Amino acid sequence: MSHSFGIAIESLVAILLMLTIGYCMLLNRRLKRLKADEHSLKATIGELITATEIAERAIGGLKHTVRDVNENLGSQLLSAGEMSLQLRKQLAEGDNVLRRLSRIAIAARPSGEAEPEPAKASSAKAVAAAAQAFSDRRRSNGLAA
Repeated sequence: MSHSFGIAIESLVAILLMLTIGYCMLLNRRLKRLKADEHSLKATIGELITATEIAERAIGGLKHTVRDVNENLGSQLLSAGEMSLQLRKQLAEGDNVLRRLSRIAIAARPSGEAEPEPAKASSAKAVAAAAQAFSDRRRSNGLAA
């Protein structure tokens, strides 16, 4: 009986060893997959770091460009404001010159002539609008103004 008891224990130990070997093989496969995933993850992290550095450089360049554009736009806005004031003054002066010329023309006309119809507006803007309408009419007829 002691002999059969020894065989039973030896058989149990052999079965347990086989289960342990099988489990070790399973663990070995999982470890290999984990190593492969680790290498893949390292490569992905490297690519992410490179992309981050490129993005940081691009953002720095964009900030520099925005700063330059902002300065340039500010100076152009100031220049446009000054030009607008100059144009406003020139339009007012042109209006004054037109009024004086119309008074001179009326005064130089002989008194016997019939007075033409009074002008709708004596401003330089009205004259410019009439000239634009005339040139548009000429263009629509196929002639260059």
